[in-house]
Amino acid sequence: MSTTIPRYNEKSFILDSRRTFSEDQGSSIDSNENAFDDMKQIMEEEENEKRTSLPLASFNFINSIIGSGVIGIPYALHESGFGFGVLLLLLVAYVTDYSLILMVRSGHISGRFTYQGIMESAFGKPGHVLLGLMQFIYPFIAMVSYNVVVGDTVTKVAIRLFGMSHDSLFAKRQIIVLVCTLFVTVPLCLYRNIAKLANISFLSLVCIAFILLSIFIRMGSMQAKLTMPDHAWSFMNADIIPAIGIMSFAFMCHHNTFLIYGSIKEASEEKWKIVTHASIFTSFLVTILFGIAGYATFTTSTQGDLLENYCWDDDLMNFSRLLFSVTILLTYPIECFVVRDVIEYSFLRKDSEALTSDKIHYGITITIIALTYLLSIATDCLGIVLELNIYLYGQYQWPKDLMLENKRNQFNPL
Repeated sequence: MSTTIPRYNEKSFILDSRRTFSEDQGSSIDSNENAFDDMKQIMEEEENEKRTSLPLASFNFINSIIGSGVIGIPYALHESGFGFGVLLLLLVAYVTDYSLILMVRSGHISGRFTYQGIMESAFGKPGHVLLGLMQFIYPFIAMVSYNVVVGDTVTKVAIRLFGMSHDSLFAKRQIIVLVCTLFVTVPLCLYRNIAKLANISFLSLVCIAFILLSIFIRMGSMQAKLTMPDHAWSFMNADIIPAIGIMSFAFMCHHNTFLIYGSIKEASEEKWKIVTHASIFTSFLVTILFGIAGYATFTTSTQGDLLENYCWDDDLMNFSRLLFSVTILLTYPIECFVVRDVIEYSFLRKDSEALTSDKIHYGITITIIALTYLLSIATDCLGIVLELNIYLYGQYQWPKDLMLENKRNQFNPL
């Protein structure tokens, strides 16, 4: 049976205190019981206004899944073989869907609605610390990589479109990343409520749709320029493990599960299943279309970044590159929310519903963004770090969920 998340804050404390006082003082206060109920209803409505509908929550979830990983799917199909790669992608989507539902179920079993909380319920304090560290590492490095990609991509496109010299101020990646940080990522990351990013996530998905359309438009002209080898459509190739890594990275969204779950109005397991199924199905549909269109165009010549296959004098694809940078910038805040939440929950608050002061909130956010900016301008090669990041992140998801599921089965074997 699905249940809703218990919400405890200063408002519920006041109501509980007033109700206790009423019981102690007798009928003179009992006459105000209806007024207390009305006050409680008003406060609950105010809390719900801060949350979002199922479609908007799905936009945030889909954006976190397909924001940056989709352009690597054609290369994954090349690595694994086209036919087997499609089956692998379907399997990864199914496993992701199941594990996301299992995570929220684990939260209800343990009564802990944070990623670190359910890890602590399964493995104790060491599990809490390990999860906190890893949950911080993945989105933080992802934010750094987003800045690197935006800096490199926008710089190259700007030089092409505006004919700037390489010595121009706005042809320097450090300046490009700084401008994007100040005017895009900082304002979005300063929000407290992830529900406010839903419309931004929808815009990101519109950008993804245009990029996909551009790939289909260029399919015929690019195929005519390439020679297709005989083994291009082989069912299975040898590099299956790297392909699984690329696909898993594309569907990696577990670290922001409870942030999005908590943003849903009157969240429950049943509502979460709807959001999860809709988000994973949509994400799978988009990724498989990217994979098929990209691989059908370039087959064995497909690069890890699909957009790198296209010429830099192709204005349509240059515009798509800019839109991809926009998509990454609009995915960045979701990762920042996760990093900030880990810091606040680990060091500043024990209640997942409690809020830090504005001063602390802004200070932590600006510090995180500043660190990712400094690291991103210090390097333009994060390949090894990202591979380690993917490996680390996958090591602690299933044991925790399965342990909590086993605990539940001990009490409810059916």
